[in-house]
Amino acid sequence: MGEFIASRLSLGQAHTAAARLLREARIAAPELDARLLLCHATGLSHEACVAALNDPFAPDAAARFGAFVERRLEGEPVSRIIGIREFYGRSFRIDASTLDPRPDTETLIEAALGFEDRETTLSILDLGTGSGCILVTLLAELPQASGVGVDVALGALELARANAQILGVGDRAAFLASDWLEAVEGSFDLVVANPPYLSAADMAALSPEVRDHDPAPALDGGPDGLSAYRRIVRGLRKALRPGGFALFEIGPDQARAVARLLADAGLDGGESQHLWRDLAGRPRVVGARLRVKAP
Repeated sequence: MGEFIASRLSLGQAHTAAARLLREARIAAPELDARLLLCHATGLSHEACVAALNDPFAPDAAARFGAFVERRLEGEPVSRIIGIREFYGRSFRIDASTLDPRPDTETLIEAALGFEDRETTLSILDLGTGSGCILVTLLAELPQASGVGVDVALGALELARANAQILGVGDRAAFLASDWLEAVEGSFDLVVANPPYLSAADMAALSPEVRDHDPAPALDGGPDGLSAYRRIVRGLRKALRPGGFALFEIGPDQARAVARLLADAGLDGGESQHLWRDLAGRPRVVGARLRVKAP
């Protein structure tokens, strides 16, 4: 990639050369990846980068771009290289301490927003908050809500707090170091979580892009993928207010098992059990409500 400096390529020529290398390496979206890396290397927006395609590459930006493309060729995801992931229309900072948010998790946001009035005052608990993408997005979409993000990783909590501040909801978000519900006090109207849900077999079959760059504790759900759910549901009744709702992201084949865990913990099931599917039509989110005791 040193050719970008030596031959004094323009930004457009550098983009074309990088996309060709990525295509030859069978990277799925070579043009898009090259453009994102080019914008990050130059510090330009997409629009400004397009306008400058005929401009010469500054040596320092060319060196950065070359290094970024090399990392992509070695299998590092673009989001990890640039430290940013787009989620539900917002840019979130990510790092090695956090899971790289996936589009499938936006199903959890849609589920929460589907039954909550946007002007309702409610409290939210986000278990395993990571980058804070779920909690911060819900607070941004529900302007009267407040919430707590919980994670066992201190680095993730620092990053989630920064994302909350950057995206304008820092005054309504608090963050707590806790192993799931162990240090959580009080009860909430809505509990959301994207726990690790990959089974041992799933972990063994991960692609290198995921295996080598996402933190294993955020992926590994134990032998059957349900270990985190079992731990969470044990304290879920205490964490929910009467009538409160819990929403969990799940693996595509886990809907029945997680619904049973919730029902066994005293949350509603049967006709009132809720299931949401992702854009591919796969079961992705299970929800349950804490029953209100009859007077």
